[in-house]
Order: sequence, then structure tokens, then C-alpha cells
Amino acid sequence: MRKFILFALLGFLFCSCGEYQQALKSNDYNYKFEFAKRAFDSKQYVQAATLFKDCSTVFKGTEKAEESLYLLAMSHFENKDYVSSGPYFRTYYTRYPKGKYAESARFYCGYGYYLDSPDVQLDQTPTIQGIEELQAFLDYYPRSDKVPQAQSAIFELQDKLTLKQLQNAQLYYNLGTYMGNNYESAVIVARNAVRDYPYSKYKEDLELLILKARYREADLSVDERKADRFREVVDEYYSFINNYPDSPNRHEADNIYNIAKKYVKE
Repeated sequence: MRKFILFALLGFLFCSCGEYQQALKSNDYNYKFEFAKRAFDSKQYVQAATLFKDCSTVFKGTEKAEESLYLLAMSHFENKDYVSSGPYFRTYYTRYPKGKYAESARFYCGYGYYLDSPDVQLDQTPTIQGIEELQAFLDYYPRSDKVPQAQSAIFELQDKLTLKQLQNAQLYYNLGTYMGNNYESAVIVARNAVRDYPYSKYKEDLELLILKARYREADLSVDERKADRFREVVDEYYSFINNYPDSPNRHEADNIYNIAKKYVKE
């Protein structure tokens, strides 16, 4: 029985491959279009993409051109080739802003970039593109049933960008006074991240790093500037505990405050 199924499957594949070559060489674009749709339904996405690309050009100005372009993008998406699918989806919703598949095209354009978002150590261009495309999708289709999925993806992508900024700020903090005041750079990077991503799960870590950087900056200051610098530390401390009164880092923050208040006149 297993051998029969195996031979049947191989026979189907050979037939399918032969018919694909026939469709590929054919000048009958209606036949090519229908075969491409069958290939797509059969999850033969590479075959489908190749044929839909031909069809979308020939059928330009017709309803089949619109469907060909959308299915071309979806073929790349389903094949997990998100780098290719994104520009095709964008071409679709630009060319057909009120088209039959405009809502799906906008969503899958952004979601493809979300799925393609690289590790936090790498260039985050796809992450930024994903946020921009998904936010545009929410703006255009606020009542779509895909809104929760889009919002969740946006928050996840924003957290990735925030983590990258946290790591950059931590790097400045670790450099300390090497070739300059890197504590100030740590504060600037962390503040920008808090401003840009106020709902990130890394917000507390960023604000604690700001407090620690201000403390180290004050502690290393010349005597004439210590009072002013430690006053900034106290301000940062109160801001931190007001935002996170039950923080697991409260003890560390309290220790910083107890040192800082010795330099600040009440």
C-alpha cells in the first residue's frame, strides 16, 4: 500500500512538472493563469510565482492583472520569501488602493516584515519597515479582524528596537569615562528610547540605567559640581520610584538615593 502511494505521488509530481513546463512555455495566458492558481492551491509556490509574474504583465489593465499581482505576492509570502513579497504587496495596494485585496495586501506586507525581523544584534531595517506597514494597516482598516494580530506584532517589533537601544545605552554605561563622558551618552540613548517606545517592557530597565548613569556621573564629578549632579540623581530617583514603587530594583535605587542625599541640601 505504501509503495502504491509513493508511486502515485511520484507520478503526480512528474505529471505536474511536465504540465508546469507546458504552461511556462505556453502563449495562452489564460491557461497559464489558471494553472498558476492550481499550483498555488497545491502549495507549489515557486511555480505559481513564476507564472503569476508573467500573467500580471500581460493582463495589465484587467481584473486578472490585479489578481495575478496579489497572488504573486502571496506566493512569495507563503514560500517564506518575505523580502520579495513585501515590494509586491506594496505595488498592489499602491496600484489598487481600493482593490479587492487591498486590506490583505497591506496586512501581509507588514506581517511579512515582522516574520523577517532579524536578531536584535543585526540591522533592524525590516523591523522598522514592519512597524510602519502594520501601523499604516491599522490606520486604513481600524475595524479589521486582523487588528489584534497587527497590534501584537507592532508591540513585539517595538520591544526589539527598544532592547537594541537598551543594549546600546548599556554599552555606553560600561565604557564609563573611556575617551569622554559616556555616562551622558547612555542617558541620552536611554531617554530617547523611553520617549519613542513608552509602553515597552524594557522601560523600567532603561529608567534604572538612567538613574545609575546619573549617579556614576555625579560620583566622578569634581567637588564643585557634585551637589548639582547629585541633585539630578535625587530627581531621577524620585521619578523612578514613582513609576515603579514595587520594582525588584528598589533596593539598588534606594542605596543610590541614600548616598546622593548626603550631597544635597534639603
